[in-house]
Amino acid sequence: MPSSALHAAATVCLRRLAVAVLACVAGFGGTAQAAEPDAWKLDPVHTRVVFAVSHAGFSSAIGTVSGSEGGLLYTPGEWDGARLVVELPITRLDLGDAGWNRAALAPNLLDGDTHPTARFVSNTVTALDPRRAEVCGDLTLRGVTRPLCMQVTANAVERHPMPPFRQTAGFSATATLSRSAHGLDAWPSMIGDTVELRIEAEATRASRSFAERLFSEAQAGPTNHDTTAPGEQP
Repeated sequence: MPSSALHAAATVCLRRLAVAVLACVAGFGGTAQAAEPDAWKLDPVHTRVVFAVSHAGFSSAIGTVSGSEGGLLYTPGEWDGARLVVELPITRLDLGDAGWNRAALAPNLLDGDTHPTARFVSNTVTALDPRRAEVCGDLTLRGVTRPLCMQVTANAVERHPMPPFRQTAGFSATATLSRSAHGLDAWPSMIGDTVELRIEAEATRASRSFAERLFSEAQAGPTNHDTTAPGEQP
């Protein structure tokens, strides 16, 4: 075969090889981008919300809510595609005193009998660095839905040291809300309006079906929840 023909054949082969390599790289990149974040289920035993609110300016009354349930989508070190849904059992509120608990859950404040749970559904997650993100969404409290942003830190994601040695993720978060924005406007001279929140949470790996069901229900939105400001007409 003449050298010119041999050179032409080699050139064609190299071009075809280059096209094949590029196609493989593009296919691999598309698969990586399409991969969904890991699914996690909140551990209600190791998830707790701590809140603080001014008590007539003398001190901050501090309480907790334990037993939260829900889940999240999250891949360690990657906040893209992360989502969160959590329900808080308001009736498990604890201010350290039975009288205070009854007063806080009374109809003129949290109205625990009518609204026994609060709910947060994330809308956006903005990465600050591989471990920290701002998670913003809708908080439904006492039947009123308002936006809330949390500053979230991913503490650790690893195999738990205790049996059954499940893969566990731990998070800390802080946020601030206005209680009057949710219709909790009783006792303004005794109870401050600004409520500071601190959340400590743990979650274990969950199935994809759990995540699909959880976020499908979240997408349907809350039922019988007022989204108008207190005092406004719907």
